[in-house]
Amino acid sequence: MSVTNTDDSHAYCDAHARLADPTVDELEGLSGVHAGNRRVHSKGIVCRAVFKPSGAAARMSTAPHLREAGSEIEAVVRFSGSSSDPDLADLLSPGKGLAVQFRSPGDTSSVLTAATIPVFFAKTPESFLDLLREVNRLKRGGIGAILAAKELSEHFPEFKSSMAHLKKLRPPASYACCRYYAIHAFLLVDEAGRRRPVKFEWMPELGVDTLSLSEMRALPADYLELELAGRMQAGPVRFGLHIVLGQEGDPTDDPTQPWPNDRERIVAGTLILTGLAEDAEGLLMDPTETGPGIEPSDDPILRFRSPVYAESWRRRSEEM
Repeated sequence: MSVTNTDDSHAYCDAHARLADPTVDELEGLSGVHAGNRRVHSKGIVCRAVFKPSGAAARMSTAPHLREAGSEIEAVVRFSGSSSDPDLADLLSPGKGLAVQFRSPGDTSSVLTAATIPVFFAKTPESFLDLLREVNRLKRGGIGAILAAKELSEHFPEFKSSMAHLKKLRPPASYACCRYYAIHAFLLVDEAGRRRPVKFEWMPELGVDTLSLSEMRALPADYLELELAGRMQAGPVRFGLHIVLGQEGDPTDDPTQPWPNDRERIVAGTLILTGLAEDAEGLLMDPTETGPGIEPSDDPILRFRSPVYAESWRRRSEEM
């Protein structure tokens, strides 16, 4: 399956870009403004890493980090909770994130962001903004979480799928024991300019592991960061990068719809975490910064994330 669309990979609708400011306003309303911090995924830990391509994707993409088997690409990795509150206990933030910046030779970089659920909460920037406004309205009205979730599911059908996945999440034993989904579709671009829709997933070498109720009781608020730091002192942590190959009819413009589970996949390489790193002030994990050989799809939410990230960065940089 190939795609001939040659749309500029960094273009986005001006109308959607104008929604970035009010969207960040609503994101700030979820947990308040915490000066100098990210508006979402505020609490996190950064690691040094290398990525070793398998070469299995070399024929499909000119991306430097996907091509030469046996090579090593420098990478920066950030694990995080989903909340905008940097002081929230790890157990209280259900979704977890994994963002990777591949730093290829020649000052080129490619970013891949992922989360522990495979779908997003809304199909378009407009519906996402409406959803956030409703969440904040319910919050101001003092409506409990269970009733609020029910009301949101009734008024926003796209929200149901993501909520179903969130309900299945259990606190992870480690950041190193989560399966992370990049959620959006992307296009791999080969040397002839052919485009193929794909999705990306990170699979933990250790397997998926969650905590029992008894294990949760004695955990410190920052248990995930402490656990990962201790684990890396004992040895590297590894994830396999799986590329899921899209077929005709698989939606590329709707992040609320998962692809069928039977899609062919290849293992494009291994991410190896080697130690802790500083969370640099300028570290901006924009998922539309794909680099050569990979392009954003026609997913409007994916394109919208770039101006939202930029506005979030502008605000927090002024607070530092």
